[in-house]
Amino acid sequence: MKAVVLVGGQGTRLRPLTYTTPKPLLPIANVPFIERQLMWLASHGVTEAVLSLGYLPEAFTEHFSEGYFSGIKLRFVVEDEPLGTAGGIRFAADGIDDRVVVCNGDVLTDLDLTAFVNFHIDRGAEATISLAKVDDPSGFGVVPTHDDGEVIAFIEKPPREQAPTNWINAGTYVLEPEVLDRIPARLNVSIERETFPRMLENPGRLYAVQSDSYWLDIGTPQKFFEAHHDVVAGRLGSPPIAGAIARSPGVWVQSGAVIADDAILTAPVLIGERAIVGSGAVVEDSVLGPGVEVSAESTVRHSVLLTNVFLARGSTVNQKVVAVDVSLACDDSA
Repeated sequence: MKAVVLVGGQGTRLRPLTYTTPKPLLPIANVPFIERQLMWLASHGVTEAVLSLGYLPEAFTEHFSEGYFSGIKLRFVVEDEPLGTAGGIRFAADGIDDRVVVCNGDVLTDLDLTAFVNFHIDRGAEATISLAKVDDPSGFGVVPTHDDGEVIAFIEKPPREQAPTNWINAGTYVLEPEVLDRIPARLNVSIERETFPRMLENPGRLYAVQSDSYWLDIGTPQKFFEAHHDVVAGRLGSPPIAGAIARSPGVWVQSGAVIADDAILTAPVLIGERAIVGSGAVVEDSVLGPGVEVSAESTVRHSVLLTNVFLARGSTVNQKVVAVDVSLACDDSA
């Protein structure tokens, strides 16, 4: 099975983290997000993936310099000009004449992709959309369906009080070649506003699957932290990263970390490789990246400290995401 991953733009809401690192290469619990996504695809039989790149494409080609990851053969394409979601898929899938899975490069999920594809096949659909349930659907594409999953309408970002359902487009699709063939080549086309709505003109083409699987868009600082919390808490399986050892329930430690005997670690916590947690330090509901040093009597709560952050003695970091290679001596002001 083949996949197209829409990597997207800079991720402006995660600045300054994305000034030099594309959003999908940022770590989630010390693993680059795109690697987690590719491992998920590989676990469901995907053998080839096209990464559709925009911002800092060379960062991806350097990161995956061998052209393979987790048993998946990788191909990279870069849009010379914005082609929209449908146009971008058509461009990335050029040369693929098989069924294709499409997913957004900023959505963390444990969707049962195998069952999802089987549903698509059983219905004889041309396209199938995964759906997630949200409290407020006004910022998403809302997708009401019949009992058998056939899509009734595709309503992009309706006012909350006018939304016919709370089930929204979760950004994972299965598409047959004929869907791609109908998308004009090298034109800016929206799959949400143009391709899917036009498919409704002929019944039996477009279906959707309601899923209670984990689903999270990591595109804001709050959601970025939430993804770390959920992964370390085991919501997508344990351990949160290969090789991590459980020091106590929900407290994970990677190789080379040094933790003082009297340090207090309150789950969920991940201590990265070569990280140091000093005497009397407190780490609660947080992730420490590789090489992070939390000095004696310091406190880290509800935070993510990325690679090589240094926290001076007696400092406090609370509800923050702290960039790489930063030294802090502060009281809740990082």
